Amino acid sequence: MRTVITGGAGFIGSHLCDYLIEKGHEVVCIDNLLTGKTDNIAHLMGNGQFRFIKHNVSDYIYVDGQVDNILHFASPASPFDYLEFPIQTLKVGSLGTLNSLGLAKAKKARFLLASTSEVYGDPQIHPQPEDYWGHVNPVGPRGVYDEAKRFAEAMTMAYYRYHNVDTRIARIFNTYGPRMRVRDGRALPNFMCQALKGEDITIFGNGLQTRSFCYISDLVAGIYQLLLSEERDPVNIGNPEEITIHQLASEILTLTKSKSKMIFKPLPVDDPKVRQPDISKAKKVLRWEPKVSRTEGLQKTLAYFRDELIPAGKDA
Repeated sequence: MRTVITGGAGFIGSHLCDYLIEKGHEVVCIDNLLTGKTDNIAHLMGNGQFRFIKHNVSDYIYVDGQVDNILHFASPASPFDYLEFPIQTLKVGSLGTLNSLGLAKAKKARFLLASTSEVYGDPQIHPQPEDYWGHVNPVGPRGVYDEAKRFAEAMTMAYYRYHNVDTRIARIFNTYGPRMRVRDGRALPNFMCQALKGEDITIFGNGLQTRSFCYISDLVAGIYQLLLSEERDPVNIGNPEEITIHQLASEILTLTKSKSKMIFKPLPVDDPKVRQPDISKAKKVLRWEPKVSRTEGLQKTLAYFRDELIPAGKDA
């Protein structure tokens, strides 16, 4: 199999490159490195199963030869990134999706869209099932990401219905693990960096808002199962174990043995109060559910951040 991964130098995309190469795929990674890093794929350079193309998928995409699968993961994904790059986020969700679907149509390839739990917005139904249409502010600051992904889903379904493109849609919930960017604006990497450096841990709001965190290896396995399935409608991929942001900060302080203190700042506009996937569909259709415990996942992620923050040969 020959698989194209847009955004393949990003956090999730680079892990997908590794996973599919291990499964025997030839992987073509396309990334303009706006938020992706060559460090994430440096170990694959020189591998005969891997090819990297530096390109912005919001422009026309050309890939020579056979293509069996296209996984569209190109997009800024953290609030820090999509608020800094709002136009690029909207373009990759619209034009990038259009170009990626056009490539799938031309190559008769299977297409998988990386959508997001943010299509549910600040939900009024909890936990969130796939048939919930969401509660999104289209003109708020977060709308550039939320609406880009909602448009991408609509475009994907249009190509399935009217052009018979073989499509899949993964609604990805909060994911963590090695290769997350240091201080990328999301709570978990911020808390880890602050705790490891002995800085105050910044909690937005009262800390009672909830999230559900899925370790990267579980997420990638779920994406692969969805790719192999015959399910065309969206499928939630995430860990249903819900915790408060305050609880997450407390667990990270315990694991790091940090003396950092928690400080509280105002909640950003339209920040979701709750987030928890209903994964009944994934369990039934994909026979998938997460396996890595939060403690194990946090320990592995902390080890990565220690290496990123502390130069070799230095004591913590």
